[in-house]
Amino acid sequence: MNLKSHLLFTFYTVYVLLVKGLSGQHPLVDNVTVTEGGTANLTCRVESNDNTSLQWSNPAQQTLFFGDKKALRDNRIELVRATSSELTISISDVSLSDEGRYTCSLFTMPIRTAKAYLTVLGVPAKPEIEGLTKPALEGDQITLTCSSQGSKPAADLRWFRNEKEVKGAKVVNPMGKTFTVQSFLQLQVDRNDDGVAYTCRVDHVALSQTPQQATEVLEVHYAPRVEINPLHSVPLEGQYLRLECVSKGNPSPDPVMWTKDGGELPDLERMIVEGRDLTFTSLNKTDNGTYRCEASNHLGTSSAEYKLYVYDAPTSPPPPTTAPLHPSTPESTAQLDSPASEPSVTGHRDPNAVGQHGTDHALIGGVVAVVVFVTLCLIIVLGRYLARHKGTYLTNEAKGADDAPDADTAIINAEGNHAHAEEKKEYFI
Repeated sequence: MNLKSHLLFTFYTVYVLLVKGLSGQHPLVDNVTVTEGGTANLTCRVESNDNTSLQWSNPAQQTLFFGDKKALRDNRIELVRATSSELTISISDVSLSDEGRYTCSLFTMPIRTAKAYLTVLGVPAKPEIEGLTKPALEGDQITLTCSSQGSKPAADLRWFRNEKEVKGAKVVNPMGKTFTVQSFLQLQVDRNDDGVAYTCRVDHVALSQTPQQATEVLEVHYAPRVEINPLHSVPLEGQYLRLECVSKGNPSPDPVMWTKDGGELPDLERMIVEGRDLTFTSLNKTDNGTYRCEASNHLGTSSAEYKLYVYDAPTSPPPPTTAPLHPSTPESTAQLDSPASEPSVTGHRDPNAVGQHGTDHALIGGVVAVVVFVTLCLIIVLGRYLARHKGTYLTNEAKGADDAPDADTAIINAEGNHAHAEEKKEYFI
């Protein structure tokens, strides 16, 4: 009895010490995030361990490693480190199906466990841009659609016009564990969009170093616009002059057509057309007139005019005149002959033209108006003066006719009154 009791006591003591020694042990793990296709390392540690085994199992509770012994036949899973205080394994070529809670177990009495969550990021595919019409026509409305698939979590799509960000409308569609993201950008196309690059960029946590993007360059066709730029401010007789016809359109409106006063150029030896420019080798007075440059493509036509006046070559040239340029609005091909769509470009004007003497005419008109006004005032004053001094004036014969019986007596009475009036005169010396 005594020996049996002693053995039981000894066994109980060892058991209690063992349980107490291990009761404070807990496996330590960390959550892991990895990009799809990458490698995940799962580590389980304990502060101290008395040769007690550690084990890793997957979300399906299948044992992966028990200590340094591999339990699941999966070539992607390998042992990295196995000691009494640590068990680290790696999973290569991680897929979305590997995501979940992995369990580390410490086989004590009782068994201690810790769970690490493996998060797998879905890498978004390279975006694709659809809806672009090549070429687009000025005035068209188009909608660009950017799509990217396979992101987890859902990616963010951003639009850029060259380097400036523009806002689009985003739509997210779940596709199993991943998401398909679309962004729509509506455009009112004009000539300023020709050659502009529109870029769709994917922002995602799995693409922190190399963002995915796609770029499309717009090609816009538009009717031409024309301007004429003279390279000399004051055309002088005998000098060289070049008129530059600047025509902008897509397709390019080449060649341009030069005319003078509605007809062909009269002197092709001195008036040379080189590309879009008209060059006068030596100006003279016969060159005065209106020159027109016209450019067209399949979308329309446009023209501009320059009125040339050649000045004499004095010792001191006249002050320069600015040539305001007014390019015409592009018109449809069916309206090439419409005069309303051909505003002119005004150059140096003839000093003999009516418009050059507007100031003289205004001065003469002012003087005439003043003279007419003064004349009217004099007439009014004279009329008022005559009206105020209006009365009855009698002849000498009429003054004696009131009391006379006949005409002879009236004359005698009048002469008497006149003589009487002479007697009443006073003389002052």
